[in-house]
Amino acid sequence: MSKFGLIGKNIDYSFSKKFFSEKFNSENLPHSYQNFDLHSIALLPKIISETPSLKGLNVTIPYKEEVIPLLDAMDETAQKIGAVNTIKISEENKLIGFNTDHYGFQKSLEKFFPLPKKTALILGTGGASKAVAYVLEKLDFSFSFVSRTENMHSIKYESLNKSAIENHFLIINCTPLGTFPNIHEYPAIPYNFLTPDHLLFDLIYNPSETEFLKQGKIRGAKTSNGLSMLELQAEKSWEIWNS
Repeated sequence: MSKFGLIGKNIDYSFSKKFFSEKFNSENLPHSYQNFDLHSIALLPKIISETPSLKGLNVTIPYKEEVIPLLDAMDETAQKIGAVNTIKISEENKLIGFNTDHYGFQKSLEKFFPLPKKTALILGTGGASKAVAYVLEKLDFSFSFVSRTENMHSIKYESLNKSAIENHFLIINCTPLGTFPNIHEYPAIPYNFLTPDHLLFDLIYNPSETEFLKQGKIRGAKTSNGLSMLELQAEKSWEIWNS
Protein backbone atom coordinates (compact mmCIF):
# COMPACT_ATOMS: atom_id res chain seq x y z
CA MET A 1 0.00 0.00 0.00
CA SER A 2 1.30 3.45 -0.92
CA LYS A 3 0.62 6.61 1.06
CA PHE A 4 0.00 10.10 -0.26
CA GLY A 5 -0.88 13.37 1.42
CA LEU A 6 -1.23 17.12 1.55
CA ILE A 7 1.06 19.56 3.37
CA GLY A 8 -0.16 23.02 4.30
CA LYS A 9 -1.36 25.08 7.23
CA ASN A 10 -4.96 25.06 8.55
CA ILE A 11 -6.02 22.61 5.84
CA ASP A 12 -9.12 21.03 7.39
CA TYR A 13 -11.12 22.69 4.59
CA SER A 14 -9.07 21.00 1.85
CA PHE A 15 -10.81 18.97 -0.81
CA SER A 16 -7.71 16.94 -1.74
CA LYS A 17 -8.11 14.26 0.93
CA LYS A 18 -11.75 13.69 -0.04
CA PHE A 19 -10.88 13.68 -3.75
CA PHE A 20 -8.11 11.09 -3.49
CA SER A 21 -9.84 8.94 -0.85
CA GLU A 22 -12.89 8.66 -3.12
CA LYS A 23 -10.65 7.97 -6.13
CA PHE A 24 -8.82 5.16 -4.32
CA ASN A 25 -12.12 3.70 -3.14
CA SER A 26 -13.88 3.86 -6.53
CA GLU A 27 -10.87 2.41 -8.38
CA ASN A 28 -10.30 -0.22 -5.69
CA LEU A 29 -6.75 0.96 -5.01
CA PRO A 30 -5.12 -0.04 -1.70
CA HIS A 31 -3.73 3.45 -0.99
CA SER A 32 -4.36 6.14 1.62
CA TYR A 33 -4.25 9.93 1.64
CA GLN A 34 -3.85 12.11 4.71
CA ASN A 35 -3.49 15.75 5.66
CA PHE A 36 -0.23 16.91 7.24
CA ASP A 37 -1.11 20.22 8.89
CA LEU A 38 2.29 21.82 9.56
CA HIS A 39 2.90 24.99 11.57
CA SER A 40 6.32 25.16 9.90
CA ILE A 41 7.66 23.75 6.62
CA ALA A 42 10.79 22.76 8.58
CA LEU A 43 8.75 19.78 9.83
CA LEU A 44 8.64 18.21 6.36
CA PRO A 45 11.78 16.02 6.76
CA LYS A 46 10.26 14.60 9.97
CA ILE A 47 7.03 13.76 8.11
CA ILE A 48 9.02 12.01 5.37
CA SER A 49 11.11 9.96 7.81
CA GLU A 50 8.16 8.99 10.01
CA THR A 51 5.75 8.00 7.23
CA PRO A 52 6.85 4.77 5.57
CA SER A 53 5.56 4.08 2.02
CA LEU A 54 4.94 7.80 1.40
CA LYS A 55 5.14 8.21 -2.39
CA GLY A 56 3.77 11.68 -3.09
CA LEU A 57 2.57 14.94 -1.60
CA ASN A 58 0.45 17.86 -2.69
CA VAL A 59 1.47 21.27 -1.36
CA THR A 60 -0.91 24.13 -0.56
CA ILE A 61 -0.94 27.54 1.15
CA PRO A 62 1.42 28.81 2.50
CA TYR A 63 4.21 26.43 1.47
CA LYS A 64 4.28 26.37 -2.36
CA GLU A 65 7.38 28.56 -2.36
CA GLU A 66 8.78 27.80 1.11
CA VAL A 67 9.10 24.09 0.30
CA ILE A 68 11.56 24.66 -2.57
CA PRO A 69 14.81 24.74 -0.49
CA LEU A 70 13.89 21.33 0.98
CA LEU A 71 13.65 19.62 -2.41
CA ASP A 72 16.36 17.58 -4.10
CA ALA A 73 15.24 18.55 -7.60
CA MET A 74 12.51 20.39 -9.55
CA ASP A 75 11.17 19.87 -13.02
CA GLU A 76 11.76 22.62 -15.56
CA THR A 77 8.23 24.09 -15.46
CA ALA A 78 8.17 24.29 -11.66
CA GLN A 79 11.53 26.08 -11.81
CA LYS A 80 10.16 28.63 -14.29
CA ILE A 81 7.04 29.21 -12.20
CA GLY A 82 8.91 29.38 -8.90
CA ALA A 83 6.26 27.42 -6.98
CA VAL A 84 5.64 23.73 -6.26
CA ASN A 85 2.31 22.05 -5.50
CA THR A 86 3.28 18.42 -6.15
CA ILE A 87 6.17 16.39 -4.75
CA LYS A 88 7.19 12.96 -5.98
CA ILE A 89 9.19 10.88 -3.51
CA SER A 90 11.59 8.57 -5.32
CA GLU A 91 12.63 5.09 -4.23
CA GLU A 92 15.84 6.68 -2.92
CA ASN A 93 13.68 9.07 -0.83
CA LYS A 94 14.60 12.05 -3.02
CA LEU A 95 12.01 14.86 -3.17
CA ILE A 96 11.25 16.08 -6.69
CA GLY A 97 9.05 19.16 -7.11
CA PHE A 98 6.46 19.75 -9.84
CA ASN A 99 3.73 22.28 -10.53
CA THR A 100 0.35 21.01 -11.75
CA ASP A 101 -1.60 24.19 -10.84
CA HIS A 102 -0.73 25.71 -14.22
CA TYR A 103 -2.19 22.71 -16.05
CA GLY A 104 -5.44 22.80 -14.05
CA PHE A 105 -5.83 26.56 -14.41
CA GLN A 106 -5.20 26.61 -18.17
CA LYS A 107 -7.64 23.77 -18.92
CA SER A 108 -10.32 25.41 -16.74
CA LEU A 109 -9.76 28.86 -18.25
CA GLU A 110 -9.86 27.76 -21.87
CA LYS A 111 -13.52 26.75 -21.51
CA PHE A 112 -14.38 30.48 -21.40
CA PHE A 113 -12.48 31.57 -24.52
CA PRO A 114 -12.62 33.81 -26.40
CA LEU A 115 -12.59 36.85 -24.11
CA PRO A 116 -13.09 40.37 -25.54
CA LYS A 117 -9.38 41.08 -24.97
CA LYS A 118 -6.52 39.10 -23.46
CA THR A 119 -6.14 41.35 -20.43
CA ALA A 120 -6.11 40.24 -16.79
CA LEU A 121 -5.66 41.25 -13.18
CA ILE A 122 -4.12 38.70 -10.81
CA LEU A 123 -5.20 39.35 -7.22
CA GLY A 124 -2.45 38.20 -4.86
CA THR A 125 1.25 37.43 -5.27
CA GLY A 126 1.67 34.02 -3.59
CA GLY A 127 2.61 30.65 -5.07
CA ALA A 128 -0.71 30.08 -6.85
CA SER A 129 -0.51 33.47 -8.57
CA LYS A 130 2.84 32.47 -10.07
CA ALA A 131 1.28 29.46 -11.80
CA VAL A 132 -1.55 31.69 -13.07
CA ALA A 133 0.95 34.24 -14.42
CA TYR A 134 2.89 31.46 -16.17
CA VAL A 135 -0.27 30.40 -18.01
CA LEU A 136 -1.32 33.94 -18.94
CA GLU A 137 2.14 34.67 -20.31
CA LYS A 138 2.03 31.49 -22.37
CA LEU A 139 -1.39 32.50 -23.75
CA ASP A 140 -0.18 36.02 -24.67
CA PHE A 141 -2.23 37.89 -22.06
CA SER A 142 -1.31 41.33 -20.84
CA PHE A 143 -1.69 41.25 -17.04
CA SER A 144 -0.89 43.00 -13.77
CA PHE A 145 -0.55 41.72 -10.23
CA VAL A 146 -2.64 43.42 -7.55
CA SER A 147 -1.32 43.45 -3.99
CA ARG A 148 -1.80 45.21 -0.67
CA THR A 149 1.58 46.84 -1.18
CA GLU A 150 2.77 48.54 -4.34
CA ASN A 151 6.13 47.66 -5.86
CA MET A 152 7.71 47.31 -9.29
CA HIS A 153 5.82 44.03 -9.84
CA SER A 154 2.34 44.93 -8.57
CA ILE A 155 -0.22 47.70 -8.12
CA LYS A 156 -2.21 48.39 -4.97
CA TYR A 157 -5.90 47.58 -4.60
CA GLU A 158 -6.51 51.27 -3.94
CA SER A 159 -5.16 52.05 -7.42
CA LEU A 160 -7.90 50.09 -9.16
CA ASN A 161 -10.27 52.54 -10.82
CA LYS A 162 -12.97 52.43 -13.49
CA SER A 163 -10.41 52.32 -16.30
CA ALA A 164 -8.42 49.48 -14.70
CA ILE A 165 -11.51 47.28 -14.33
CA GLU A 166 -13.01 48.15 -17.72
CA ASN A 167 -9.73 47.31 -19.48
CA HIS A 168 -9.05 43.97 -17.78
CA PHE A 169 -11.62 41.37 -18.77
CA LEU A 170 -10.25 38.50 -16.68
CA ILE A 171 -9.86 38.91 -12.90
CA ILE A 172 -8.40 35.99 -10.95
CA ASN A 173 -8.54 35.75 -7.17
CA CYS A 174 -5.38 33.98 -6.00
CA THR A 175 -5.77 35.12 -2.38
CA PRO A 176 -7.36 33.00 0.37
CA LEU A 177 -9.97 35.72 0.99
CA GLY A 178 -13.41 34.12 1.15
CA THR A 179 -12.28 30.59 1.97
CA PHE A 180 -14.47 28.70 4.46
CA PRO A 181 -15.07 29.56 7.30
CA ASN A 182 -14.37 33.25 6.48
CA ILE A 183 -16.92 33.28 3.68
CA HIS A 184 -17.88 36.96 4.03
CA GLU A 185 -14.40 38.19 3.10
CA TYR A 186 -13.54 39.21 -0.46
CA PRO A 187 -10.86 41.19 -2.32
CA ALA A 188 -11.36 44.97 -2.26
CA ILE A 189 -11.85 45.78 -5.94
CA PRO A 190 -14.43 48.23 -7.39
CA TYR A 191 -17.02 45.62 -8.41
CA ASN A 192 -19.47 48.30 -9.64
CA PHE A 193 -17.39 48.67 -12.84
CA LEU A 194 -17.78 45.00 -13.84
CA THR A 195 -19.78 44.12 -16.96
CA PRO A 196 -21.14 40.98 -18.68
CA ASP A 197 -17.89 41.00 -20.71
CA HIS A 198 -15.87 40.16 -17.60
CA LEU A 199 -14.84 36.75 -16.29
CA LEU A 200 -14.16 36.38 -12.56
CA PHE A 201 -12.12 33.27 -11.75
CA ASP A 202 -11.65 32.29 -8.10
CA LEU A 203 -9.09 29.64 -7.19
CA ILE A 204 -11.16 28.96 -4.05
CA TYR A 205 -13.58 26.02 -4.21
CA ASN A 206 -14.97 26.01 -0.65
CA PRO A 207 -17.51 27.61 -0.65
CA SER A 208 -18.48 26.83 -4.25
CA GLU A 209 -19.60 30.44 -4.74
CA THR A 210 -17.47 32.97 -2.89
CA GLU A 211 -18.52 36.54 -2.18
CA PHE A 212 -16.03 37.56 -4.92
CA LEU A 213 -17.97 35.48 -7.46
CA LYS A 214 -21.35 36.63 -6.13
CA GLN A 215 -20.34 40.25 -6.63
CA GLY A 216 -19.41 39.46 -10.23
CA LYS A 217 -22.58 37.52 -10.93
CA ILE A 218 -24.74 40.43 -9.70
CA ARG A 219 -23.15 42.55 -12.46
CA GLY A 220 -23.71 39.88 -15.11
CA ALA A 221 -20.08 38.73 -15.25
CA LYS A 222 -19.18 35.13 -16.06
CA THR A 223 -17.77 33.28 -13.04
CA SER A 224 -15.80 30.15 -12.23
CA ASN A 225 -14.62 28.67 -8.94
CA GLY A 226 -11.50 26.55 -8.49
CA LEU A 227 -13.07 23.09 -8.33
CA SER A 228 -12.40 22.11 -11.95
CA MET A 229 -8.84 23.40 -11.62
CA LEU A 230 -8.35 21.35 -8.45
CA GLU A 231 -9.63 18.15 -10.03
CA LEU A 232 -7.48 18.60 -13.15
CA GLN A 233 -4.31 19.39 -11.21
CA ALA A 234 -4.98 16.46 -8.83
CA GLU A 235 -5.27 14.02 -11.73
CA LYS A 236 -2.03 15.43 -13.14
CA SER A 237 -0.37 14.90 -9.73
CA TRP A 238 -1.54 11.29 -9.80
CA GLU A 239 0.03 10.89 -13.26
CA ILE A 240 3.34 12.24 -11.94
CA TRP A 241 3.35 10.00 -8.87
CA ASN A 242 2.82 6.95 -11.10
CA SER A 243 5.29 7.86 -13.85
